[in-house]
Amino acid sequence: MASINERKAFRLSVIFILLIAVIACMIISLIWGSTPVSLAEIWRTLWADELTDTASQIIWNIRLPRNIVAALVGACLAVSGAILQAVMKNPLADPQIVGVSSGAGLAGVIVLILFPGYDYIVPLVAFLGAMGAALMVYALAWKNGVRPSRIILAGVAVAAFLGSGISALLVFYGDRVQGALLWMVGGLSARSWPQVEVLFPYAMIGLFLACLGAKRLTILSLGDETAKGLGLKVEQTRFMMTAVAALLAAGAVSIAGLIGFVGLVIPHMLRLIIGNDYAYLLPGSALLGAFVLVVSDTVGRVLMSPIEIPVGIIMAFFGAPFFLYLLRRDS
Repeated sequence: MASINERKAFRLSVIFILLIAVIACMIISLIWGSTPVSLAEIWRTLWADELTDTASQIIWNIRLPRNIVAALVGACLAVSGAILQAVMKNPLADPQIVGVSSGAGLAGVIVLILFPGYDYIVPLVAFLGAMGAALMVYALAWKNGVRPSRIILAGVAVAAFLGSGISALLVFYGDRVQGALLWMVGGLSARSWPQVEVLFPYAMIGLFLACLGAKRLTILSLGDETAKGLGLKVEQTRFMMTAVAALLAAGAVSIAGLIGFVGLVIPHMLRLIIGNDYAYLLPGSALLGAFVLVVSDTVGRVLMSPIEIPVGIIMAFFGAPFFLYLLRRDS
């Protein structure tokens, strides 16, 4: 009994440390930049009735909303990846690999290239694209039920198919691809309060539903036969949680573009520390995803200032080696 309580206390302490780390890195990100600001200026801006000086404008209108967007995107992608890995019982599952991000990406690129004047509907269209991709994966994988191996294979096929659609649009409309290319690379440049307002409902609803399904995901990760023996409706749970993962991924992709490795690597990093109990893994993944993306975005802003490196490139640069380490470790 003592060991169970100790393990629970350890997991809660890890989550608390991650929360403190997220807050700390967001404060550091507010300070660093082409125009450095002080903690006193940050404090004064947060409690000021009016923004009268340049530092306050930079903090309130540029860095603070961008940090919030980065944290929400990181949390959404990490939790989406953790859910998909449980649903498909495959450590390689994440929103990009199984086609969910590709569905959102194709829908978003269609709007950005063919209907550039309607970019305000990108979040809604991206969500519909992600859900459409998820339904396509399920339809292709269904044969007297859905098996995780068939889902992952169908997801890879759907991702490749949708990716070819994106490539075709970029080839046929080469004169309009600049905005779409930046969006596909994945970045947070010029993200401000309007993007926070769009993403916040997606993130809160998705994260809330994910936490509600945490116990089911833990049982599902034990295997279909064991889960059925414990009374879990496996197919229903798999479909519902895939929809939640699609919602989270679509919200993130619609705002930040196609950022890779967050949903793939972050849940693995947490499992090495706190294990596979999704009651702790999901909130921990959300916080670690937020931390990693805020740090990556800050590095992209300040590393070669005034030139900005998109956060998608930073994530690929650091995420790929860590993923290779995981492969070597498990082989």
